[in-house]
Amino acid sequence: MLFELRNVKKVFGGRTVLDVPELAFEEGFVYSLLGPNGSGKTTLLEILALLTPPTTGKIRYNDLPVRFGNGSNLTALRRQIVLVHQNPVLFTSSVYKNVEFGPRVRGRSPKESERIIDESLDLVGMREFRHAEAHKLSGGETHRVAIARALACSPNVLFFDEPTANVDVESQIAIERIITDVNTQKGISIVLTTHDHIQAARLSQRVISLFEGRVVPSTFENIFSGRIIVEKDETKFFLIQDDVRLLVETAKKGPLKLSINPLKVRLARDRDSHSTGNCFKGRLIQLTAEEDHIRAVVDVGVPLNVFLKADTLVGLALIVGGEVWVRIPGEAITLFVSATK
Repeated sequence: MLFELRNVKKVFGGRTVLDVPELAFEEGFVYSLLGPNGSGKTTLLEILALLTPPTTGKIRYNDLPVRFGNGSNLTALRRQIVLVHQNPVLFTSSVYKNVEFGPRVRGRSPKESERIIDESLDLVGMREFRHAEAHKLSGGETHRVAIARALACSPNVLFFDEPTANVDVESQIAIERIITDVNTQKGISIVLTTHDHIQAARLSQRVISLFEGRVVPSTFENIFSGRIIVEKDETKFFLIQDDVRLLVETAKKGPLKLSINPLKVRLARDRDSHSTGNCFKGRLIQLTAEEDHIRAVVDVGVPLNVFLKADTLVGLALIVGGEVWVRIPGEAITLFVSATK
C-alpha cells in the first residue's frame, strides 16, 4: 500500500481541521481530494507529502512507518515525494537551471542529469524554453516548468495542490494532459486537490470527498446541515429547511450532516403511487454531460444533484425548467457528525 492513515487528526488553535480514522492509497493511481474551501484538502495533502505532522495518528508509506519526531526517517522518504504548489515559485535563473536542481542535489552524473532534464521538459512541452529566464514566463508556463522540476527529482509520488486554479483555459488543458501522461507514461502515483467535481472525474481513478475535515461517502454538493426531529409516533425526519425534510432511521440526535448519494437518487416524470418514503416534486434547473453520466440538478427546496445514465435520460424525456419527481431511497442517505470544532 502506498499510504495508510490511522486515526490521523490535525488541530490548529484548538480546532480540529482534519479527522481521518482510516484511509489508504494504492500505488499507481491518480487520486483527487475533492471538497469545498475549508474542507481539509490541503491539510491532508501536506500531511501525505510529509511536510506537516499530524497532531495525532499514524502514517505508513510503502509499508514503512513515518516518524516525525525523534528517530525521524523523513529525509529518506521525502526524496521519493514532491509537492507542486498552487502558486509555484521558480528560481531567478534559467528554466534549465530550475530543472537541473533536482538531479544535481541527488548526485546524478552530468550525462544522466542531461537526460533527465530533457525528458522532463519534453513531457511538459517546455524544451524550447530551456534557456529562457524563468521569472519572465507566463503563469501556465511557470506551472509547467514547476512540474518538470518536480519530475526531474524522479519521485515515486507527485502531489498537486489545485494544479489549474490560477491558469487560463489553454494552460488548464495542457496541465491536465501532463498529469495524465505523468501517471500513464512514468507510472508515478499522483494525489491532487480540487474543488471541481468535473475535473476530479476527468483526471482520477479514485476520488476522496472531504467535508469539514472528514472523509464523506459521496460528492460534497449533496451534503446538508440539519437536525433530527421526532414526531409523536416516533417517526424521525432530518430537517434541512422548514419545507424540506427526509424520513430517516437513526439513533443519532442533535445537529448533524446528511449526505445523499447522487448515483442512487431516482427521477420520474410522475409520482409513483406505490412509492413510499422520500418523494419530492421539484423543478429541473440543469442538465450537464460529464464523462459517462449526466448530471441533473433539481430544485426541491434545496438544489439536489442526481447522476443519470444517458439512456435513462432519454427514456425520461426531461426538459430544463420542467417539473420532475425525485425519489431518495434509504440506501442513498448517510448521516454523520460534523468534525469537532
